[in-house]
Amino acid sequence: MAAPTPRDALDFPESDRDFLNPHLPSQVGTADDLPFTTLTFATSLDSSLALSPGARTVLSGPQSKAMTHYLRSRHDGILIGVGTAVADDPGLNCRIAGVGGYGNEGLNGQPRPVVIDPSARWDFSDDSKLFQLCREGRGRAPWIVTALDQPLRKSKLCWRSRHQINWHDLLVTLKSNGLLSVMVEGGGQVINSLLSPSHMSLLSSVIVTIAPTWLGQGGVVVSPARRFDDRGNAISAARLTNVKWYPFGEDVVLCGQVNLSDA
Repeated sequence: MAAPTPRDALDFPESDRDFLNPHLPSQVGTADDLPFTTLTFATSLDSSLALSPGARTVLSGPQSKAMTHYLRSRHDGILIGVGTAVADDPGLNCRIAGVGGYGNEGLNGQPRPVVIDPSARWDFSDDSKLFQLCREGRGRAPWIVTALDQPLRKSKLCWRSRHQINWHDLLVTLKSNGLLSVMVEGGGQVINSLLSPSHMSLLSSVIVTIAPTWLGQGGVVVSPARRFDDRGNAISAARLTNVKWYPFGEDVVLCGQVNLSDA
């Protein structure tokens, strides 16, 4: 059944979707106990996500922004760290016209937000955008991952884990609770953690939007820790394989997979 389309709905035509589809989860899902996990983010030419920690910084152009919302519609869950939740008060829903809440009844096409908050520092309230969108039928209620020793102020929304996130166990838990695909969207600490050699193999796909701008020194940089060989010589931290580059408006979108020989 058709529903009123909110004014903030975005259009992402079929012609713009074709290049993304080979890099996205299928309806079948993965064969193992891990979800299909996509790491995606927008970065400047100097590999920065933001001007400074906590500073909301717009990098993507309008076409890339619509692409991000389309990517959300293709995943069961969307995961961020608490820093992003605190700084941005994000909605973490999909605003593509035709998905649930944006032209159709129900929540079909809306991802489940997952917020990693080990120390329970996100002081969310009923006025937080995530909950507003949920009440309006334009997004799903979030799952919040906290540490074992933290009080559960709103226990029905929270899962508890250890302070040091075990990404493998977390992703397995998400899949066992129905999230067959997960889109990791930020922020810097989460992204850099997943790009470390011990975690890279958990990633099924990497989609990066590169904006034609420099943010300058002092920004929030995406840069995994450097690796060293047996002789102590520095070697590259990681490399992608099966790489495709797509011009998209003024931005360029890179799609690839982690080279498992580096992971």
